[in-house]
Amino acid sequence: MSNSTPTTPLDAEALYATLLAQLKTGLAGASDVAIVGIHSGGAWLAERLAADLGLSARLGVIDVSFYRDDFAEKGLHADIKPTQIGFDVNAATLVLVDDVLYTGRTTRAAINELFDYGRPARIMLAALVDRGGRQLPVAADFVAATVSVAEGQALVLRRGTDGKFTLTIDDDHA
Repeated sequence: MSNSTPTTPLDAEALYATLLAQLKTGLAGASDVAIVGIHSGGAWLAERLAADLGLSARLGVIDVSFYRDDFAEKGLHADIKPTQIGFDVNAATLVLVDDVLYTGRTTRAAINELFDYGRPARIMLAALVDRGGRQLPVAADFVAATVSVAEGQALVLRRGTDGKFTLTIDDDHA
């Protein structure tokens, strides 16, 4: 895991390979594993991780828009997607996947939503990048890199038409 302030573009594909390797090792021996990605970047990562780990039948996607504690302030985004969890969550080992771990509020919202579907045995968090700035006591079990970015900037994961990931630093429009 690297810890840096990026001066060159971040290699999202190399970070993905690191995260995949961590999951292969960390999930060895785990039972009833399922992967749930947070819309949208986390869902893209989860989809690819599920395929690479042989868990495509145990893939779910959630949109936490209605579970966020800032819902009243931000309102609804135009691109809300339905939550899709087509497996039994009860007693499962869930890997919750997000692209960028920041304040922890999205993770909290996702966990709240997951418990509406049942009571998993364990929830593990995987993030491509941890940018720090936590407001809640949340830590990733698996993270490819820790990166510092300036206040007012955001790390943004994009998926190309070829399925390849890119990670850029953009001005924060949250």
